[in-house]
Amino acid sequence: MTTTTTAPARIPGSEREAGWRDIAALVLARIGVRLRLIASAVRPLAWVLLAVAVGTLLIALPLGWVELAVVALVLLILLALCALFLIGRTAYDVRLDLARTRVVVGERAVGALTLANRGSRAILPSRVVLPVGAGRGEFGIKRLAPGEEAEELFAIPTHRRGVVSVGPVSVVRGDPLGLFERAHRRDEPIDLFVHPRTIVFDGQSLGFLRDLDGLPAADLSRDDVSFHALNEYQPGDDLRRVHWRSSARTGVLMVRQYEETRRSHFVIGLSRSSADYLSDDEFELGISLAGSVGLRAIRDSQHVELRVQGRSLPATTGKQLLDSLAGVESGRAKDGGLSLLAGNVAAHMPLSSVVVLVCGSRTTPEELRTACARLPFGSRVLAIVAHLGAMPALRRIGDADVITVGALEQLPLALGKVLA
Repeated sequence: MTTTTTAPARIPGSEREAGWRDIAALVLARIGVRLRLIASAVRPLAWVLLAVAVGTLLIALPLGWVELAVVALVLLILLALCALFLIGRTAYDVRLDLARTRVVVGERAVGALTLANRGSRAILPSRVVLPVGAGRGEFGIKRLAPGEEAEELFAIPTHRRGVVSVGPVSVVRGDPLGLFERAHRRDEPIDLFVHPRTIVFDGQSLGFLRDLDGLPAADLSRDDVSFHALNEYQPGDDLRRVHWRSSARTGVLMVRQYEETRRSHFVIGLSRSSADYLSDDEFELGISLAGSVGLRAIRDSQHVELRVQGRSLPATTGKQLLDSLAGVESGRAKDGGLSLLAGNVAAHMPLSSVVVLVCGSRTTPEELRTACARLPFGSRVLAIVAHLGAMPALRRIGDADVITVGALEQLPLALGKVLA
């Protein structure tokens, strides 16, 4: 006996229903987007007036209270008239220019905002909002005829170090009562880097070059470029290093021995833990000290790396170094202090030739000793303690030189004591 299985027949009606459901969902989604755009143009005061008008109308109609109905009608007419101010285009060609995108803290950054009407119809007066960091500036733009331009100049005070986002520019259309407001974002934001104060000082920095043209280290090597001495051949020595003339003269196989050379690797470890500093001003002093030492090392053609708790920051050039320092923010005490920073340096930069640790006056000698002990063996270590108002001082903790600096201008004098 043979059993045949028949596939269930398709139901065209169910497919059509699914298609209609998809179309309805798409239409509803687009309507929702439009409604959200409309709702975003309504200010809180307009919602309050609309609620008052509807509530007054609901009370006046059942009771036949004409005065309340007139009040509701006046409010609705007022809302309708104010909404008419949103009609019109704001198709400006916006150009935002900063004279300099990098300034030193305390300097003013100057910029220009240019708006042009490239269309064939005039653009009604509008308001332009320019966000600058946490604040914003507003400019009133007059009516622009076709082909006409308007330019607004502005200055940004830079009282604090940081990276300030300027823009994006928003063109705002609204009514005189502030009931409705429609904003169109134009252009892209520009980052303004407010660099820390630094000081330029002469003389050599703490680095000692250990590259092909530099000074040899005290470590001995079987294969390098700096010749040191001749030793008797030992099993395993490279026969290419045999000095045949000396071997013939002494009758013993002699091989060359070299002093190991290293590439100069200048590492700056900046602690950003709030537990290491007494105040924000002391933290800013530490950043300025780190920037000044880093710029001196870069001018000496050394390979500089900058590290804070948790990450390494770009510091190949002077511009990169100052840009990185501009964005450094004070961290929390639980993020780790100077000892953790030293451990990160040892783990990620084991071939460091010079390590400069920068911290605040709340760092104890025990913490300094622990941090210096965790750094790579053979590195020259200098710790710079930022202590506002203190006199320059030099002390020795373990194998590290520790200098205390009370003001940025004292840095050359303090480093002179170390290099003396």
